[in-house]
Amino acid sequence: MLTIDQIKTPIASYIEEFEKHFRASMKSPVPLLNTITRYIIKRKGKQMRPMFVFFSAKVCGEVNQSTFHAASLIELLHTATLIHDDVVDDSNERRGFFSLNALWKNKIAVLVGDYLLSRGLLLSLENEEYHLLKIVSNATREMSEGELLQIEKARKLDIEEPVYFENKKKKTASLIASCCAAGAASVGADAETIEKMRLFGEYVGIAFQIKDDLFDYEKNLATGKPNGSDIKEKKMTLPLIYMLNNMSWNEKRRAMNIVRRHNNEPQKVAELIATVNNSGGIKYATEKMREYQQKAIALLNTMPESESRCSLEQLVMFTTERKH
Repeated sequence: MLTIDQIKTPIASYIEEFEKHFRASMKSPVPLLNTITRYIIKRKGKQMRPMFVFFSAKVCGEVNQSTFHAASLIELLHTATLIHDDVVDDSNERRGFFSLNALWKNKIAVLVGDYLLSRGLLLSLENEEYHLLKIVSNATREMSEGELLQIEKARKLDIEEPVYFENKKKKTASLIASCCAAGAASVGADAETIEKMRLFGEYVGIAFQIKDDLFDYEKNLATGKPNGSDIKEKKMTLPLIYMLNNMSWNEKRRAMNIVRRHNNEPQKVAELIATVNNSGGIKYATEKMREYQQKAIALLNTMPESESRCSLEQLVMFTTERKH
């Protein structure tokens, strides 16, 4: 499998140009904001979302100024949601760096997230990119609904598989779907093609999230022990849901009791992880991930053959086969 940097090679010049656009879009006359945005830029991730935007644009046409606006708009939205997520989850770390709320506290972190959202809105309006604004606004709404649904279900722990997929479609897949739709829209693709690319992104996003679920049951390279962080946060992952749906009532009650009351006890969490592994939950979730991966590739293959289509397929494979 190719590395993310190898996949990025055909659009490396676009990514470099995008980074300039992104930095410019965050500038402010307020010194504190500029200090924080410099910190944000320093801890950038794999840049998979801009890659989905540019490759989707190239599959449907030629990259233009509107494509850079689309990539910047989505990255502003994504960064804002990560900042807000860290506040919601009370998380002190992101991508190996301290989170904004750990360094500047919740009030400033929330305001910075709000500022980045407003910059995204203004970027669209100033350039009259109303079609892009509609795509990204829908994604923002769905992500918020997904986050609230997850919080509600974490309290009740009553999530079933259809609800799980609806939640992941909203919370995670909607952003990748908006990357692909916005990339297509930026080059003037018709409504049918934009919807096809949106659905492609949705399938990739769901597969991506299932892969994230699976990481929670894999051994941490540093400790040699499974992570179990989702169990500690009472998040209902697909392997766990499968196990609960295939247990006797007494076994299910015992497992739910660990999630509810003993989720911070390493021995109990390890016991539950072992039970999930033995139940076939990992195998089932892996099969579901591959199913969505193949649905995405099948849809992508209805587009004209090109180097960019091949790169998008490689990016799909990376999202589902990555090691971290």
